[in-house]
Amino acid sequence: MMISRFRRRCRQAVMVSVGVIAAFSTAQAETDRLTAVSWGGAYTRSQILGFVRDFERSSGIDVEMIDYVGGIDEIRSQVRSYNVKWDVVDLELFDAIRACDEGLLVEIDPASLPTAPDGTPASEDFVEGALMPCGVGNVAAATVVAYSSSRLDQGPETLEDFFDLGKFPGRRGLRRTPMSNLEWALIADGVEPSRVYEILDTDDGLDRAFRSLDRIKQQIEWWELGEEAIRLLETDAVVMTSAYNGRVESAAARGEPFAIVWDHHVRFKDVWAVPRHSENEAAALAFLRFATSTRSLANQAQYIAYGPLRKSSLRLLDRDVLKRLPTAEENLELGFATDAQWWGENLPAIQRRFDRWVERSIQVPRELPGR
Repeated sequence: MMISRFRRRCRQAVMVSVGVIAAFSTAQAETDRLTAVSWGGAYTRSQILGFVRDFERSSGIDVEMIDYVGGIDEIRSQVRSYNVKWDVVDLELFDAIRACDEGLLVEIDPASLPTAPDGTPASEDFVEGALMPCGVGNVAAATVVAYSSSRLDQGPETLEDFFDLGKFPGRRGLRRTPMSNLEWALIADGVEPSRVYEILDTDDGLDRAFRSLDRIKQQIEWWELGEEAIRLLETDAVVMTSAYNGRVESAAARGEPFAIVWDHHVRFKDVWAVPRHSENEAAALAFLRFATSTRSLANQAQYIAYGPLRKSSLRLLDRDVLKRLPTAEENLELGFATDAQWWGENLPAIQRRFDRWVERSIQVPRELPGR
């Protein structure tokens, strides 16, 4: 019944999609196949069911979805060699900022994007920060603490519990990146979220964050793809892990006894972008416009609990969907937004230090049980 109500409420969005599809005639003449790069697992599934199949049917263009673990190294290599194989890429906002600054992405005119069903221009319909010179926002997601209730009678309630090996002994899962991890490390060490980036912007603050991570470094299992975090919980490889809220919700929906700790979650945005020098640029831009239309973003939210970045998309969603999103009012107040601009400027240097720290922690033998 929920889906049928949703479809009825989407009827007004159909006419907007007609305008998007009108651009396909040129795109079809250019190619019959696109390569779209995304994050795999439940997230890519939400895109395929939410709008990729509709795009294929409407345009006659087949879309090959391939997975990656983020970053812009491959995009840089393809663009600089004029050998572009990735036509459109789902990027974290900070990576899109970096790639745009390097001239690796096609610039996008907001006026070329479809309007909301009521005619509101895209520039007014997208939430603040969702539009950038070289990318168009699609979803707001969150990095949260997740655990299996079947393993813990009393689960963690705060971020500090994640760093408390005495109260909750056992291994922790973390994404192999300094982002979110350093913010969490400072918060667990007593820093207010509002001051995290101010502190991280100093050498002493960065040292403090790594010292805080040192407390748990010998109990960390590293993951890169979002589905790997879920597998760590499924196989009892960890007591708790950082994870993307939508992945946890999707696993819980299929029967896994997983729970989310929203305390001090870190919200972030993803954007669709088109690498420069693609032979399929027109078709890639047509895909981007379709993927970020009101109906497409609302459709995707039906399959994964990430907040669409169009206001008009949010208005199409039922209450039971809205309350599961990181952008729900009750969730918003429990977390904070990552500073994508700060990471865009500082990631390369911090990543080098972080990689050295990880390698040293991996080389140190783990303590044997009972020691």
